[in-house]
Amino acid sequence: MADTDEAEAPEVVRSTRRTLLGLGAVLAAGAVAGESLVGSADAAEAAVEAKKRHHGKQYATASLAAKKARTAHSALFPHDPAAHLLRRATFGPRPKDVADLKRLGIDRWLARQLDPKSIKDSRGSKAAALYPLDGARPGTIVKRTKRYSWDAMMATAQASLARQVFSDRQLYEIVVDVFANHLHVAIPGEQWHTAPSYIRDVIRRHALGRFDDMLHAAMKHPAMLNYLSNDQSRKADVNENLGRELLELHTVGRSAGYTEAEVRASAKILSGRTWDYDSGQYYFNEPWHWTGHVKVLGFSSANASMYKGEQVGDAYLRYLAHHPATARNIARKLAIRFVSDTPSADLVNRLAHVYLSHGTSIKAVVEAIFRSSDFWASVGTRMRRPLEDAVGAMRVLDVGRASGMKEPLGWLYWNLNDAGHTPYGWGPPNGYPDVAAAWLGAGAMLQRWNLHRAFVYGWWKHLGWTKPSKLVKRTRGMTTTQWTKAVARRLLGVTPSKQHLLAVIHGAGLSAVAPAPTDDWRCGKVAALLLDSPYFQLR
Repeated sequence: MADTDEAEAPEVVRSTRRTLLGLGAVLAAGAVAGESLVGSADAAEAAVEAKKRHHGKQYATASLAAKKARTAHSALFPHDPAAHLLRRATFGPRPKDVADLKRLGIDRWLARQLDPKSIKDSRGSKAAALYPLDGARPGTIVKRTKRYSWDAMMATAQASLARQVFSDRQLYEIVVDVFANHLHVAIPGEQWHTAPSYIRDVIRRHALGRFDDMLHAAMKHPAMLNYLSNDQSRKADVNENLGRELLELHTVGRSAGYTEAEVRASAKILSGRTWDYDSGQYYFNEPWHWTGHVKVLGFSSANASMYKGEQVGDAYLRYLAHHPATARNIARKLAIRFVSDTPSADLVNRLAHVYLSHGTSIKAVVEAIFRSSDFWASVGTRMRRPLEDAVGAMRVLDVGRASGMKEPLGWLYWNLNDAGHTPYGWGPPNGYPDVAAAWLGAGAMLQRWNLHRAFVYGWWKHLGWTKPSKLVKRTRGMTTTQWTKAVARRLLGVTPSKQHLLAVIHGAGLSAVAPAPTDDWRCGKVAALLLDSPYFQLR
């Protein structure tokens, strides 16, 4: 079992009726944000049609693209390129992130984030080091744990959470999350001694590299071969699971127009790829490989020899990785994460061109997103999912490391498990949905609000929390309105409208013109309501 037992997690104090009424005032005042998030069916359909006709531009640098944007196109957020970049390229900006971006400028800051090894990441490394079995290889897991133990899987998932909260390599961690869902292997799952190394050797190793390399690594990794049953595939009884998902999910997608016969051919090409359970190592079993002519889309091979079956498979994977339909799928997935739930076909095509012209480079596509007009015009169009909300709240509150912090990181994991959004935790092979509609609901919002209060008031021990009354520096004669503005800038990176500020102040039971609160209880009410608001939920 995992080091942190779900039963040991402290119960998060539930929101009171007064708190919820106060929050209702905030959300009512920010109703326009809800429209930007979901909207009516007609409006959504119209938006999709408009995006089909949209034509954006690529610029030589991200800073030039930001400069040309000029306006935020948002009812909530003003034009502030730095704040927009930090909302999208981090899980949530710490004060250090804000200072680094201001010091380096957009282009130099992005260059560092796209070269994560150039960033000294002592906080992230030390946090992940709390989990010695994070990314461990099968032999190590077999030696150090009991058979079928979840310890290594849970360590890998919780180490990912620790990095997301504490690492300075934020853009890299976001891209890791994207591709862990794209080439998905569920954790926890039956792959108790192979899944941890899959995350390290396939996803993390290639996250800002070439998708071609990542795909080849995935299709030879025991965790993927077992997760999608390719280890059960035999020459006389070919299992179609991996061959089908390789086409539908991992590469070209259904719109490529492949047939059921080509799905079977895809599975035949992959037959023979298996692994040794005891050692946890991949090998190609020639007698299991189906031989005979195969054709999938534009790829064909005589596939005449079982001894050359692995080479045929490698050539097939290379063909798929460089297919224009795969380029569009990878481009669309990254555009959804960084730009919009419904990215325009024009943006997807531009990014697909970058993908193909740069040898399937993931880094080049991510860089191109930030050099697009589309990114800088997309302010406030994306919603935080549960993990992004919780991790983001901890980061903007600048939570620090402390002795014994492995325990509250375990509590965070189990709270996110209740919300249905732990790292790698999605059961089916398609990965977590990355659009707002999948995560809306009253119960889901209540879970978020309760966590905000636990974080703001520092109810979870063994972490370095800042007292609510100390979030910002006070000035003589500071009013509640002035203090709330300062806290909003600190946590949200934006000053809410006067109407919304008043909604927060009144929701916390305070007077706008009264002296700023000095006690942690009242200060915490304001901070929590700001995190509850659309200004934080949207990004």
